[in-house]
Amino acid sequence: MINLWDIRYVRLGTPDVEAATRYARDIVGLELGRREGKAAYFRSDDRDHTLVYFEGDPSDHTVGFELRSKEELQAAAAALDAADIAVHAGTADECARRAVGSFINFRDRNGSSIDLVVQPHHSGQRHWPSRDGGITGFSHIGLCSANPSRDEAFWTQTLGAKVSDRIGAAPLLRIDEVHHKVALFPSQRVGVQHINHQVESIDDIMRAWYRLQRAGVRIVFGPGRHPTSGAMFLYFEGPDGMVYEFSSGVRLITPEQEPSYQPRQFPMADTSFCMWGSKPDIPEFKV
Repeated sequence: MINLWDIRYVRLGTPDVEAATRYARDIVGLELGRREGKAAYFRSDDRDHTLVYFEGDPSDHTVGFELRSKEELQAAAAALDAADIAVHAGTADECARRAVGSFINFRDRNGSSIDLVVQPHHSGQRHWPSRDGGITGFSHIGLCSANPSRDEAFWTQTLGAKVSDRIGAAPLLRIDEVHHKVALFPSQRVGVQHINHQVESIDDIMRAWYRLQRAGVRIVFGPGRHPTSGAMFLYFEGPDGMVYEFSSGVRLITPEQEPSYQPRQFPMADTSFCMWGSKPDIPEFKV
């Protein structure tokens, strides 16, 4: 079984890199680390980058996960091959664009593009965001799934994730102590459904709520609190229809809790997404 160590980055194609850059920097509040050709690299913590916008098809999404060693990467390639998943080994140029030592790419059962990387670069510079938004780092992604039961089996049996809770058919999956790093939401689309950044507190969420409204950004859910992870949240619309989320206070499932932990089943209802009463304007969250 493959053991994912952490989520590392998300790469998004866009027809307008300049507009996406302004959004990531001025609206989300990320640090523009550098530009390379027709790509912009953004930092949210001490990693080299956690988000890349590159000129390309806006449906072209890739999520990167870190493994601990080259030996684990080789074993992962073999495990994927045994599961009849086609694997592409990254070229030197592709590794340079991702700022990693080496990586493999594959598509999960729903067709979402996944990188498994080793020796990802850390920045030698202090993280200096474009403004004080309270962001502490890139934390998780939602993925689209035409068949959540099928995709849950792949992510748990092949990629080693564990189910923390389910909302309807949608599993919330953890790869470490954090309640979830991946969520699989029913959808006929392929790729990333939303991108989450953690912020320090509810104060940062509420400041963002007011600031986003003043900037004319469409709020699609929240402020609210998830009954599953316990996190307080705010979702808002980004370039090319991508949904971004700020959240704070996510639940941890510790090693001491792990042996006796039982995933909870929540119905597909508004109250399963928010315990405060906010109703989502997100297709994959609607009943």
